[in-house]
Amino acid sequence: MKQARHRRIGRSCGAIAATFIWLADHAGAARAEEATDIRLDEIAVSGPAAPPGIVPAYAGGQVARGGRLGLLGNTETTKSPFSVSSYTETLIRDRQARTASEALALDPSVRGTQTTGAPFDSFAIRGFPINENTSGEFAFEGVYGVAPSFRVFTDYAERIEVLKGPSAALSGVAPNGGIGGVINIVPKRAGEDLTRLSLDYGSVAQGGGQIDVARRYGQNREWGARLVGSLRGGDTPIDRQSETTGVGALALDYQGERFRAWLYLLAQTDRFTAPLRPFLLRAGVPVPRAPNGRRNLTQPWEYSDIDDRGGLLRLEYDLTDRVTLFGDLGGAQTGVERYFASAPTIVNARGDTTTTPQFYSLGVDRLTIDGGLRARFDTGFVRHALVMQASRYAEDTARRLPAGTGTYRSNLYDPILVPTLAPPAITSRPRLSDSTLTGLSVADTLSVLDDRVLLTLGLRRQGIEAHNYVPNVGTLASAYDKSATSPLVGLVVRPWESVSFFVNSIEGLSRGDVAPATATNAGEILAPTVAHQVEAGIKVDAGTIGATFSAFQITRPIGELSLQRRFAQTGEQQVSGLEFSVYGEITPQARLLGGLTLLDGVLTRTATAANVGHVPIGVPRVQLNLGAEWDLPGVPGLTLTGAVIYTGRQFVDTANTQALPDWARLDLGLRYATVIEGRKTTFRANVLNVTGANYWTGVASFGTFFQGAPRTYLLSMSVDL
Repeated sequence: MKQARHRRIGRSCGAIAATFIWLADHAGAARAEEATDIRLDEIAVSGPAAPPGIVPAYAGGQVARGGRLGLLGNTETTKSPFSVSSYTETLIRDRQARTASEALALDPSVRGTQTTGAPFDSFAIRGFPINENTSGEFAFEGVYGVAPSFRVFTDYAERIEVLKGPSAALSGVAPNGGIGGVINIVPKRAGEDLTRLSLDYGSVAQGGGQIDVARRYGQNREWGARLVGSLRGGDTPIDRQSETTGVGALALDYQGERFRAWLYLLAQTDRFTAPLRPFLLRAGVPVPRAPNGRRNLTQPWEYSDIDDRGGLLRLEYDLTDRVTLFGDLGGAQTGVERYFASAPTIVNARGDTTTTPQFYSLGVDRLTIDGGLRARFDTGFVRHALVMQASRYAEDTARRLPAGTGTYRSNLYDPILVPTLAPPAITSRPRLSDSTLTGLSVADTLSVLDDRVLLTLGLRRQGIEAHNYVPNVGTLASAYDKSATSPLVGLVVRPWESVSFFVNSIEGLSRGDVAPATATNAGEILAPTVAHQVEAGIKVDAGTIGATFSAFQITRPIGELSLQRRFAQTGEQQVSGLEFSVYGEITPQARLLGGLTLLDGVLTRTATAANVGHVPIGVPRVQLNLGAEWDLPGVPGLTLTGAVIYTGRQFVDTANTQALPDWARLDLGLRYATVIEGRKTTFRANVLNVTGANYWTGVASFGTFFQGAPRTYLLSMSVDL
């Protein structure tokens, strides 16, 4: 089996190599010469495509020419020693993506493991879970502690970036231990003057609207303001489910000659009736066939209410033309009240389930602050871009999670309605945990030969102090105060202007895993862990079309449930992979976005010796994404869109006896851009899951999994007033 897999990987490498040879042959002629610097955020960019501080879009408008590498700042794709993808507002609006999960549907390294009817987004990046069963793993403008905890709505996103691989040395410790990468939200800010009204409708009866207003003021247009607001509500495609959301975001900025400032304020609310929940599978039970995506086991009296508030102040001051001081101050509050089951349990192959609803009240307060300097200088023929930063992140969590007051039975294929099970009265919300993450970082990018060779070296000294409290009681249960040094090394060699070879070695320090609800020590945060990644690859930019190919290996300790149901850090997981991505314009009328990821995951150490060598939970062999757009000839402004998404088989258990089948989904759409009475107007129509495929989306780290979304119709109209 291993030999067959290696042959398949070899054939895939051959096809990928042929693609790169074609791109390289065409790169010199196709690429427009362009003088750029390694830090795109320090380039003065004007024009409607890029507000101040925003990386310009690549040909086709779906991705950006670079992305944020943590403390290194915005870096051009071909000069970056790491893999980062940055998806634009244009792509987000054209796909009518409401959340970050939907916006990342075409990234071959990323899989959303939840469904559209769930009250949170969770992901797997390079085979490792992000934002699962916890919260706060989204970065906002490169800073943790500001973005909403459970779902990020795209109304306020100018870019959604994915920095792939462990990145504690670049971005600091992820608040809840994410390893596979960082999802960063680049907020909208004022560029060209804009007044845009959008109306949208989704099956079955969900509608809403958005207003997006941007203005710049002052003699040199140094003052900017952007306001975004939206309200949506109604019945979703899921049976007996309704959702109401509201979003408000304000961005103010000042762009002076030496001083620059940005202020972001954000508020969102998300109300669900009968939200979908992930399923647990009883040991020894085979995975039943996936139900129709419309089926809903959650009762109409179960609900989820989540409110998020956040803000960030960013300041920059140029001491000289080569030295800049910077600082950030931000924070957020999350309030959650819900009454539903954490995870209904499937008890047999017929799809019978048992569900125990629990009242859940959660409050999270976060505060983040950092500051440092960036300096540029030369030592002989070597150019330096030095960054030094100190940071502090504090999080305080309070929670009430009493035992359920009753259990009801249902079935995946024939849900049963039952009378209301009244929740217990809640009088307080005891403290659950608090943590403080501190960091001191230094990094230097050395470049020679007109940026043909770039070497990045860095260190982050990270401290993690945490206190855990007895659930529902609030008395101290455990505490730890640990620190570690995380190094990074990245090398880029550009033998030609359009071709880059890169390699990196980086460690990720994570706050320990959180014991799941099924563990005897549920809620306990384990000691910090260190993950290590090595990666090498090639990037080609042929002017209007680009591609990246990389090979990587990530090793990290993992938490496991023992036979006694205690959760402890007794395992080790290794994921090796090959990633290929392509983006841009094939012709002026045709655009392509997508790629292929091949993963080879293995448990190198486990509490159960028989599981050594098995595939880790939730790591598929293959992830394929291919999206395309075609401007139809003969009808100016009319565009046909389509996407295919495929995910290979995934195991639910470490014994590899229970597995979700592979699945594929087809999305189709039409877009028509025109001018009506002098106003730019765009109509969009998308159908997700055109064939109505029934599938399980993917496996979370503790073996839970969601049903896939049903066929969904989306319509929208936007007008620039």
